[in-house]
Amino acid sequence: MNRENKRKAYANGYYKSHPCDDVFTCKVCGRLVVPSGAGSDHRNHCPNCLASLHLDDEPGDRSADCGGIMDPVGVWVRKSGEWAIIHRCRQCGHFSSNRVAADDNPMKLMSIALRPLTNPPFPLERIGELTALMGGDGSMI
Repeated sequence: MNRENKRKAYANGYYKSHPCDDVFTCKVCGRLVVPSGAGSDHRNHCPNCLASLHLDDEPGDRSADCGGIMDPVGVWVRKSGEWAIIHRCRQCGHFSSNRVAADDNPMKLMSIALRPLTNPPFPLERIGELTALMGGDGSMI
C-alpha cells in the first residue's frame, strides 16, 4: 500500500498509536525504503536523502491534504541529546520535526548541520570588522 493512501484505509490518528511498517519508494531519490533499521516503529523519511512527504498536520494523523515533498532544511538537538531533522514542504512551506533514524545517512545529516557555518548570512571577509563593532579587537587570532 502506498503511504499516500493510508488516510483512506485507517481511521484518523491511527498512526499515533500503531507502528507504520509499510515499504515505500522515495519520491526524491527513488530508493526503496523499508521500516527495518530505523530504530523506531515510525519510519517517516528516506534514510538516504532524508526527504519526506507532507502527510501529517500533527504527527501520525495523516490529515494533511498537501502531499508535497518535505525537504530536510536543518537539524536540532533535543534536551535528551537526540537529533531531529527539520523539514519544510516545497508546496506549502509547512515545517515539521522528525527524529533521526538509526540508519540515516550520517554524511547528509552532517552536511545539513554544517550548512549555516559554510554559508553564513554575512561575508566571511567582514568577520574582523563585525568583531570590532561588537567591542572586540577585530583580530582573527
